[in-house]
Amino acid sequence: MKRLKRYQYERYAILCRDAYPADFDHLQYGFSEHGRRDIKNRWGKTIIRVLWRDNGDVVVVFKGSQSVWDWLLNLVFIPSRVDAPKYAGHVHWGFQFLLRQRSRSFSRVSNRETAKLTHAQQADIAHSMEENLLNGVSVIEKLEACVAPLIAQGKRLSFTGHSSGGSMAIIAAEIMEQKYPSSIKRIVTFGQPATGYWNFKQRYRLKSRTYRICCDVDMVTFLPGIPFLFWHVGELLWLHNDRIYHNMPSLIRIIRVLTSWVLRPIAYHFMEKYIRRKNYFDKH
Repeated sequence: MKRLKRYQYERYAILCRDAYPADFDHLQYGFSEHGRRDIKNRWGKTIIRVLWRDNGDVVVVFKGSQSVWDWLLNLVFIPSRVDAPKYAGHVHWGFQFLLRQRSRSFSRVSNRETAKLTHAQQADIAHSMEENLLNGVSVIEKLEACVAPLIAQGKRLSFTGHSSGGSMAIIAAEIMEQKYPSSIKRIVTFGQPATGYWNFKQRYRLKSRTYRICCDVDMVTFLPGIPFLFWHVGELLWLHNDRIYHNMPSLIRIIRVLTSWVLRPIAYHFMEKYIRRKNYFDKH
């Protein structure tokens, strides 16, 4: 398995963080002017952003829970068969529902207003009108309609997401990889709960291209919290005490965090802690 590089980590982490606000300027991240498509959920809120450069690959950003309803879906962990052409096991029903839900899009710009817009803005409005024709199809169907032409151009897809968005990315990546072999470059998730059952873990095709980032004792990464029923996939990168640990078992993670909490008052007495603070004096 190739290692995830620092600049890749930072890129995906920033995109996941900045995906939540309603205002999102994709140009500041170096994507092409027309290299963006927003896919909305059943409420008309953006749930997935597809971003690309004309001479580069595609990054698909999945948002985490955005409402109380989305959080409640996390509790519906009955098995749901993956909607892929070939059998891929079962996953958390609530996470797959986020992909199965109907996608809604809106276009409220009049012809008179459109005439005043730039060519680029008119192109975006035209795409929005095309989306309205797809209004009613599912989120995953709209995602496929968006990325299929890009894959045909030779572009590869990188999926990233935070929390339940990470689980959506895992399921969507399996579906897309089956339909478009070798189209997925990598999957990077942050604070992601376990996505599937054991049969999904066994059949998941992208283990060597999946990186699951966990910070300290992020409790969401232990959910749904039923041992030996739900399983994570891919490589775990655990960020703890200024180090990266690979594939650290959950029990050891918990023990180490609890131990560090107990010993923290003593640890602050060591000279190493004082030396690490040397940069503070440059700021005063």
